[in-house]
Amino acid sequence: MSLTALIIDDEQLARDELNYLIKNVDGIEIVAQGKNGVEAINLIREHSPDIVFLDVQMPGLDGFGVIKKLLDKKVSMPQFIFATAFDQYAVKAFEVNAIDYLLKPFDKKRVAQAIEKVKLRKKAESPGSPGEKLETLVKLLEAQHAPATKSSKVMVRAAGRLMLVDQKDICYASIQDGVISVVTAQMEGQSNCRTLEELLDSLDPNQFWRAHRGFVVNINRIKEVVPWFKSSYQLRMDDKKQTEVPVSRAQTKRLRELFGL
Repeated sequence: MSLTALIIDDEQLARDELNYLIKNVDGIEIVAQGKNGVEAINLIREHSPDIVFLDVQMPGLDGFGVIKKLLDKKVSMPQFIFATAFDQYAVKAFEVNAIDYLLKPFDKKRVAQAIEKVKLRKKAESPGSPGEKLETLVKLLEAQHAPATKSSKVMVRAAGRLMLVDQKDICYASIQDGVISVVTAQMEGQSNCRTLEELLDSLDPNQFWRAHRGFVVNINRIKEVVPWFKSSYQLRMDDKKQTEVPVSRAQTKRLRELFGL
């Protein structure tokens, strides 16, 4: 089966990397690339591709905005493989709806697996089913992003005691060997959560950001943004040790958006 595909991402580096990885997979041809949501809609209508590799986070019209526009315009829907940088809401929604996604930075084997899944899905699904699943996906994401009542406290184990810590006091959390450490300006303890994704679910998404695979930071407790090697950055946090937290390449764009770098 020969497939046609589009790559939509506002970062040239990400487009180039994905294009390179896709070229190593048999039976798929990249027919065009776009750098924003508006171009995505126009290119999908022009080329009617089988697959669209679509970035979730783009300035202006983001990936989910593209889906909503296509659904509103009743455009014939391709199969989508979403590219995301650890958005906990998006990942859960993709899994529930059996719609594939790629985490940044991209992995060669994972890209090939995603394409193979699309091939199998195209053989099995009836016409129109991608659109139905995508509509369900968008509704689920909107519901998850809707304001919800969350506790302002987080349970932390420290010095043999169970402490209730205000979210605003948390500087950052990290995971190592399966253990999640929570650091405030005054103390350090451990969370009962098994993963950072689980911890993030209990935190205010407008205040906490996963800057790296192993770190979640409180945006309001970042003391300094430190330029690092090869256009990367580290975050100096407002804890006693003034810990420096790395920012992954995939999250550099989000850092620039947050602070106008």
